[in-house]
Amino acid sequence: MWGKTYPKFTTMKQDINLSWKRGLSFETELNGHKLVIDADLSNGGQDLGPRPKALMLVALAGCTGMDVVSMLEKMRVEVADLNIRVEGDVTEEHPKHFTSMHIIYEFWGKDLPLEKLEKAVSLSDERYCGVAATLKQGIPVTHSIVVHEI
Repeated sequence: MWGKTYPKFTTMKQDINLSWKRGLSFETELNGHKLVIDADLSNGGQDLGPRPKALMLVALAGCTGMDVVSMLEKMRVEVADLNIRVEGDVTEEHPKHFTSMHIIYEFWGKDLPLEKLEKAVSLSDERYCGVAATLKQGIPVTHSIVVHEI
C-alpha cells in the first residue's frame, strides 16, 4: 500500500455529561468539581460562568503548565513563579473559531537556565501536552518564553 502511514495508537474513551440549567447556562462535574458555563449578558446569557471557547485556552495553558512544572522539578530547576498566557486569534464571522494560538511562558527566578526552560517547553509542545496535540491538528500553536530575573 502506498501513501503515508500513521502510528497506531491505543485509545481509551473519555466522556462528560453536561446538564442544561436555564437560559444558556449548563453545568458539568469534572473530576468531582462542578463547572458552570454560560454566555455573557450581551449574548442572552446570565454570565453564571465562563464561555466554552475561552476554556479551550485554559485547557491548553493548564495542560502545558503541568508538563513544564513537572519536567523542571525533575531537572532540579527552581522557578520562583510561572505565568502562562495564551493568546488566541478568533474569526469575526460565524462560526467564530480560533485560527491560531500563541502560548507565552513567563518565568521568574534567579539565574534560570534558559536551555532547560526551553527543553521543558519543547517537550510539552512536541511530546506530552495532549491538548496542544489535538489543537495542532487544526490550527497553528506557537510559543515564546520570557524570563524575569529576581
